[in-house]
Amino acid sequence: MMNRVKIWTDKHIQGDPVIWLVVICLSVFGILVVYSATGSLAYRFADGNTEKYLIRHTFMVVLSLFVMWIAHKVDYRYYSKITKYALFVSAPLLLYAWLYGSSVNEARRWIDLPFIGIQFQPSDLAKMALIAALATMLAKRQQKITDIKESLIPMLAWCGGICGLIAMTNISTAILLFMTCMLLLFIGRVPMKYLAMLAIVGVFVGLIAIKVGQRGTTAENRITNFLQGTELPYQVEQSYIAIAKGGVLGQGPGNSVQRNFLPEAFSDFVFAIIIEEYGIIGGVFVLFLYLVLLYRGMRVVANSDRAFGGLLSAGLSFAIVIQALVNIGVVVGLGPVTGQTLPLISMGGTSLLFTGLSLGIILSVSRGEQEDMSAVNGELRNTARAI
Repeated sequence: MMNRVKIWTDKHIQGDPVIWLVVICLSVFGILVVYSATGSLAYRFADGNTEKYLIRHTFMVVLSLFVMWIAHKVDYRYYSKITKYALFVSAPLLLYAWLYGSSVNEARRWIDLPFIGIQFQPSDLAKMALIAALATMLAKRQQKITDIKESLIPMLAWCGGICGLIAMTNISTAILLFMTCMLLLFIGRVPMKYLAMLAIVGVFVGLIAIKVGQRGTTAENRITNFLQGTELPYQVEQSYIAIAKGGVLGQGPGNSVQRNFLPEAFSDFVFAIIIEEYGIIGGVFVLFLYLVLLYRGMRVVANSDRAFGGLLSAGLSFAIVIQALVNIGVVVGLGPVTGQTLPLISMGGTSLLFTGLSLGIILSVSRGEQEDMSAVNGELRNTARAI
C-alpha cells in the first residue's frame, strides 16, 4: 500500500517537496485560524452558523491547491507565450474596475462575475501577468539589456502603466508590485541608472494616483498618522491588545477574544489572531514558513539553467513573501495600515486562487529543472556504460 502511494506521489506530486510541505502547513493553519476568526462574523451575518465560513474557506483553499497542482503540471515555458495576452487583458479590466467596479470600503477594486456570484479582483491577474512579462522580456533581451529603445522603454511602460492603474484603487498593492518589479529587474542585470529612471517613473505615477485615484486621501492620512504617531487607528489598537493577550504561548486555538472587536480579523489582521491564540511561538513559526518559502523559491533560481524560469520563480516568490511580510509588519506596528491580506492564510476568493497559481508556476519551474537534471544524469550513466 505504501509503495503504491509513493509511486502515485512521485508521478503526480512533483517539484520542490519543501514548497509543497510549506504550502500545506500554511493552508491548514489558515483554515484553523479563519474558522476561529469568523465566529463573530457568523453571528452577525449568518445567524450563528459558524460552519458556513469554514466550509466556504476550506473549499477555496482546496480549490487553490487544485489550481496549484494543475499549474505545476504545465511546462513553465508555456506561460511565456501567454503573458502578452494576459497583460492586454489586465489593463482594460483594471480600468473598468476603477471606473465601474463594485465598491467595497470606498474603493472600486472588484468586478462582479455574472452567473457565479463572486467578485474578481483584476489586480491579482495583473500582478502575475506583469511579473511573467518582465521575466520574459529580461530573458529574451539579456544580450541587449542596455538597449534603451528595445529593452528599457517597453519594461518602463508596462511597469508604469500596470502599477499606475492598480494605484488608482489600491496604492499599497501598486507599491508592493513596483518593489517586486525593481527586485526582478535588478536580478535581471538591468543597470542601476535605468533602475533609477524606473524609480522616478514610479514616484511620478504614484503622485498622480494619490491625486486622481480613489484612495489617495486615505493613503495620505494613514502615512501621516503612522509617521506622527498622534492617532492610533482603531484596528491597530485592537491588534496590539490581541498580541498582548497572546503572550508567548497564546490563549489556545479558538480562544481569541479580540476577534469580536478587531475589524477584518479573518483577513487583513488575521496575524493578530494567530498570535493571540498561538502566541509569539505560533507567529514566529508562520514567519519562518514564509521565509522558507522565499528561500526555496530563490533556490529554484540558483539551480535554474534557463533565465526565464529563474526570473519567473524569483518574481513570484518575492511577490508572495513581500506581501506576507508587509501584512505581518502592519499587524505588529512596523508600518501604516495597508489592507494587504496574509497569503494562504487570510480568508479570500480569487486572491487564494491566484496565490495557488503562482505557487504552481514556481513548482513547475522546479519540476522542469529536476527533469532536466534527471535527463543529464541519465545521459551520463549511458555514456559511462558505453565506455
